[in-house]
Amino acid sequence: MNGFDAPVQPGRVVVVGGSTGGVRTVQALRRAGFEGGLVLLTDELEMPYDRPPLSKEVLASHDAAPVSLLTAEEAAVLEVDVRLGRRATSLDPAARRVTVSGPDGDEQVDYDVAVIATGATARTLPGTDGVAGVHVIRTLDDARAVRRRLAPGRRAVVVGAGFIGAEFASAAAAHDMHVTLVEAQRTPLAHALGAEVGAEVASVHEAHGARLLVGRTVERVVTDAGEVTAVVLDDGTELPADVVVVGIGARPATDWLAGSGLPLPDGVDCDEDLRVLGFRGLYAVGDVARWRHPSYPEPLRVEHWTNAGDHAQTVAAHLTGRPRPTSPLPYVWSDQYGHRLQIIGRPGLGAVGAVRGSMATGDLVAVYADDTGRAVGAVVVDDPRLLMKVRKAITRDTRLAELEQTLLAPVG
Repeated sequence: MNGFDAPVQPGRVVVVGGSTGGVRTVQALRRAGFEGGLVLLTDELEMPYDRPPLSKEVLASHDAAPVSLLTAEEAAVLEVDVRLGRRATSLDPAARRVTVSGPDGDEQVDYDVAVIATGATARTLPGTDGVAGVHVIRTLDDARAVRRRLAPGRRAVVVGAGFIGAEFASAAAAHDMHVTLVEAQRTPLAHALGAEVGAEVASVHEAHGARLLVGRTVERVVTDAGEVTAVVLDDGTELPADVVVVGIGARPATDWLAGSGLPLPDGVDCDEDLRVLGFRGLYAVGDVARWRHPSYPEPLRVEHWTNAGDHAQTVAAHLTGRPRPTSPLPYVWSDQYGHRLQIIGRPGLGAVGAVRGSMATGDLVAVYADDTGRAVGAVVVDDPRLLMKVRKAITRDTRLAELEQTLLAPVG
C-alpha cells in the first residue's frame, strides 16, 4: 500500500480544471471506489472536451463537433458537481479553499483534497493581444475562430513548426491555402529530435507545398483597422497574411497560484504520487504537474494527453489507498499530412543512433541512445505495432546494437 498522508476517502475532492487530467481524475476516483463528494471546476462554458482534435478534426470541417470528455448525463451518473464558467483565481492551502470567479462574482470552494488540473497556457506573440486574425489553438473557441478563416487561396503564416504549427499547416494545406511556416531553429523539432529527424519533418512540409523559413523569428505584425495583414521577420522579410497561427509552446497555468506558497519552478512540483511537495491534501495532474517519474532521476513535466490520464490513475490510487500503478514511458503523437508521428521515451537524453525509412514514405524509425549505448527514446511513423515493440525494448534498457539487429533489421 502507499504511504498515505491524508484520510483515506476524504469527504470532498475538488478538481480545479476541466482538462483531460481533471476529467480523468474524477472518473478514475469513482472507478476506484471513491464515495465522497466530487466537484469539477472549469473556466469554460462548455462541458469538458478533448483538446488534441482541436488542431485536427475541428479544423477540417465547419460541422466538426468537439469530442466530449464528460457529458452532463455522465457527470450525473458519476455524481460529479460540474461547475462551468468558474475561473480559479487563488488557493489558500491552510484554509483548504479555492477562490473562483464566476457568473455571479467570486465564490469560495472548500475542499478536503484539491487536485490542480489547470493545464498549460499557449505562449503568444508580444503586441498581438486583440489583433484579429492572430490565433493560438488551445480552446474550442480558438479552433472555431481559426476554422472560419480557412479558405482556398488565402494566406496562412504559422509561427513555430512544432506539433501545433505542423498540424495547423497540414489542415491549411488541405484547404488549398498558401502556407508559410516560420521556425527559429534550423530544422523543425531539432531541440527535441535532432537535426536529422527534424529534416525529415521539414521535407514533408515542402512536399505538400508549404514554404518553410528556418532560423527566422517574428519581429512584428502589420495590421489594418485592427486586422492582421502581414508578418515582418527579423531579417525584414514581410509575409502577407490572412491568418496567423502561433505555435511557440506553452507554459504551465499557475498564475492563479501566485501567493499560495506552492513550489512553482516550472509547473507544480510533485512527488511520485502527484502530491504537491510540502503540502497535505494537494495534488496536481497533467500539463501543470512537474513530478518524479520513477524511470528518471530528475522531475519531468510532460505536455500530452496520455500523461494526463496516467496521472489521474495515480492520484485515484493514492486517494483510495491502492497500490500505485506503473508509470509508462513518456509518449507523444502528432498527425501531420496524413502521417502519425509518435515519440516514445526521452530522445533528448541521447542522440540518434539508428535511422530507417523516411517521413515522406511513412516508415521512418529513429532510435536514440545515450553515451553508454542504451536506447532512451524513439520516433516511429505510421507503425503502431513497431512502436509497441520499441517501447518494450526501451523499458527493458535494451542496447542500441541489439535493437538494430532485431527490431530495426532491414525488411526483405
